[in-house]
Amino acid sequence: FPGTQGGPLEHIIASKAVAFGELLTDEYTDYAKQVQRNAHAMAKAFVNRGYNLISNGTDNHLMLIDLRNKNLTGKKAQETLDKAHITLNKNAVPFDDKSPFVTSCIRVGVPAITTRGTTESDMETIVAMIDKVLMNVDDEKVIASVKLDVKVFMDQFPLYPELG
Repeated sequence: FPGTQGGPLEHIIASKAVAFGELLTDEYTDYAKQVQRNAHAMAKAFVNRGYNLISNGTDNHLMLIDLRNKNLTGKKAQETLDKAHITLNKNAVPFDDKSPFVTSCIRVGVPAITTRGTTESDMETIVAMIDKVLMNVDDEKVIASVKLDVKVFMDQFPLYPELG
């Protein structure tokens, strides 16, 4: 097994078999298509609000957003959005003038929210919440208000609907 240390581990083989089996289902195909539709809708909502997307959009499940025109760093955006319970990552952009520990960009993806049941029509609401926080990074009241909005909005998309 070149490239693997320790030999063939049965639990890894089993997990790959399960994953490959799921990939063959119509449900997975539908999910993957919804991920892409959500990403396109989210990218459009960001562009409509004046955000600069690297590559001017997305062809997959995520997008990179250059925040230099908003006078924000990726680090500040990530830390502030975390306070509002919105999870994303800081990320470097091509020819970034900031250090890798600060960055000028954020990376936003849609698989987690798609798995919870969101659709294209929900992306504007999500982007509006992100934008509200990013345009008010020093206003703790706004951040707390958005945190509550996030909870109320995502309560309609439970993580484990079969348990509720």
